Amino acid sequence: MSEPSERRSRALTLTPADIHASSLSRYRDIVDDWDAFAEALCRPLDPLIWANPSRIGVEALRELLDEQGLDPRPVPGLPEALRLAPGVRPGQHWWYCAGLAHAQELVSQLPVRLMDLRPGQRVLDLCAAPGGKTAQIAFALDNRGTLIANDLSTARLKALQGNLDRLGVVNVSTTCSDGANWPAAGGQFDRILADVPCSSEGTLRRNAALLGRLDPDNSARLAPRQHALLRQALRRCRPGGRVLYSTCTFAPEENELIVAEILAEFGDLVRLVPVHLPEIRSAPGITQWQGRRLPQVLEGCVRLWPHQNDSGGFFMALLEKDASAPAEPPPEPEALSSEDVETWIEGLEARYGLGQYIRAHYRVHRRARRGLHLVAADHEPPRAPRAEASGLFFHRTNVRPPKPTTGGALLLGQAASGYRIELDAEQRDRYLRRESFEPSPEQRASTPLGQLFACHRGQVLGMAVLHRSGVLESLFPSRWSGCTAGGGEAYSSPSPLKEPDFLNHQHMTAK
Repeated sequence: MSEPSERRSRALTLTPADIHASSLSRYRDIVDDWDAFAEALCRPLDPLIWANPSRIGVEALRELLDEQGLDPRPVPGLPEALRLAPGVRPGQHWWYCAGLAHAQELVSQLPVRLMDLRPGQRVLDLCAAPGGKTAQIAFALDNRGTLIANDLSTARLKALQGNLDRLGVVNVSTTCSDGANWPAAGGQFDRILADVPCSSEGTLRRNAALLGRLDPDNSARLAPRQHALLRQALRRCRPGGRVLYSTCTFAPEENELIVAEILAEFGDLVRLVPVHLPEIRSAPGITQWQGRRLPQVLEGCVRLWPHQNDSGGFFMALLEKDASAPAEPPPEPEALSSEDVETWIEGLEARYGLGQYIRAHYRVHRRARRGLHLVAADHEPPRAPRAEASGLFFHRTNVRPPKPTTGGALLLGQAASGYRIELDAEQRDRYLRRESFEPSPEQRASTPLGQLFACHRGQVLGMAVLHRSGVLESLFPSRWSGCTAGGGEAYSSPSPLKEPDFLNHQHMTAK
């Protein structure tokens, strides 16, 4: 049995008695309905997705899913989201690989909604991988300006970049740095998300095997790291800016106690902003724990128990830095290389009519010899820490003939003036499985030879090649294949769980 299948199977066999006998029983006095809490943790989660606002509206996505019999339902408090029928695997559907939607658990969609994001702000996602919240932030900024997505692991950043490329995000630079020591040379930010590594108790509905590894001592080991991350986030926050601190655990040692320590440390320079979530059931932060009385202001934090919204568990605290705090000068941005860029843009104009569109909307730069990146015209990557990547790798120039990448095709294909082929449902699935096939005579008569954009229902899927033999060759990436029902593991199915190193899992979350 594969690991995902094993997790689903074990999630179905947990019982309330298992919860009662576990270390979670220490929360009995702070949960508003202990029995409902225990029962909720024994049920698997329904999948949730949100519509990519740069490609499709939520109602249009809902109609598309209705046609497939996926029973999409609106989610109170999340107007961009849809809840799907139990057992649906979003990552195995064509619309997911085309970047029309992203799978993300309900509570993980909430932090970005509380950050009061607006275009023009400079934003840092301090512990970003695998990128769901990063993408949410990017679109809240209208896919413009400067968003820095940081993580401690290059492998996790690659997963993050894959999600951003599929969704068409171009206003992000990724950095690989210890968030607790994120350098001052990187400047200050208007908004910072500190979604920190935690003991992951709130993810139990997605990973039943976690129950046997839960231990209150885990929280004691994690707390110093969480404190350091939140402290540095506030240091990197500009005067008058805000930091959203969040975890996917129930432990007060990782939640209210961290916030209380930070408020005491910063004094009048930081205040807790009360959190309100219209249409989302929640509980205030606790003010007593194990005989200890905590500051009353902590009621302004928010707890989300699994039984309240049929979700995972989550904690959030919104902190604002006083406008009187010392301000720092803006950082000097990294210069982006424009080496031989214009030659390649002229080539894209000659074949696809994309040159003027690219010049009007983006900056093109060369990050490496393999090809070119697109970045928002007003994006300013930091000099320190040096960005691993800036924008979207969109055009591969180290192959003959050069070709747009799949991410580039998804982003630019709708603006192309020609060289497209519209596939029916059977052809779409064959394309996504990387199969070669012969188009119909009608398709061949209207389709030029060579590289072109493969489309379905007007949405771009990626690149293909129509050969002189009449065969259409799929150029869909092998690592993305399996995006049709029954096609095996998808490229980016609902993201793995966020767990700290002591649980021997990658620091990944349904962000």
